[in-house]
Amino acid sequence: MKKILIIEDDESIANLQKDYLEINEMEVTIETDGKKGLQSALDYPYDLIIVDLMLPSMDGFEICKQIRLKKQLPIMIASAKKEDFDKVRGLGLGANDYLVKPFSPNELVARVKAHIARYQSIQPKSTTAILEIQDIRIDQTAHKVFVLEQEVIFTNKEFALLLFLAEHPNRVWNKEELFEKIWGFDVLDTEVSTVVVHIKRIREKLKQANLSSSPIETIWGSGYRFNH
Repeated sequence: MKKILIIEDDESIANLQKDYLEINEMEVTIETDGKKGLQSALDYPYDLIIVDLMLPSMDGFEICKQIRLKKQLPIMIASAKKEDFDKVRGLGLGANDYLVKPFSPNELVARVKAHIARYQSIQPKSTTAILEIQDIRIDQTAHKVFVLEQEVIFTNKEFALLLFLAEHPNRVWNKEELFEKIWGFDVLDTEVSTVVVHIKRIREKLKQANLSSSPIETIWGSGYRFNH
């Protein structure tokens, strides 16, 4: 059974989510406090985490940030906050999805299943897969990136985005296409800016690793191209 953690201080909402997930043969744990939820997320091997933003002791943004420092499992934000800024910030901190309350429990279950399936599909296989382009070496099995033989730490989404572009060089991808490929669901107009944020962070990390120039080129009005 897939193990799901719900970090939600409204027990009626949390129990409703739990009921629908359990009907679909998932094992669910509920935490109603932010700090306790984070500790549970770090201590136990969950397959996916659903987190509210407005929580006692620690908000959902900080929880996402702290989880991403340690783990790469799927994170879904479920919040009544519907401002564009909150969506972009949540996705930028590493969340895989953002659901605005109220939402259909059936939609929640469908998205949970989709994110777990997608996460499992991108996990390293038993054989080693190394992609080397110029001074960048991407080890898909170890989920590591080396620039000029120095390891550079990327978040899960940054790694996936860099790998995808490197695997499809010399082609222009627009932001909507990249969002769908990496985040795994159709983009909303207000969410596409998270692609820009991730591209910027990848470039900054490559520059800090003393790479002479970024292989990711902005094609104004069209998107991004990985030059090889």
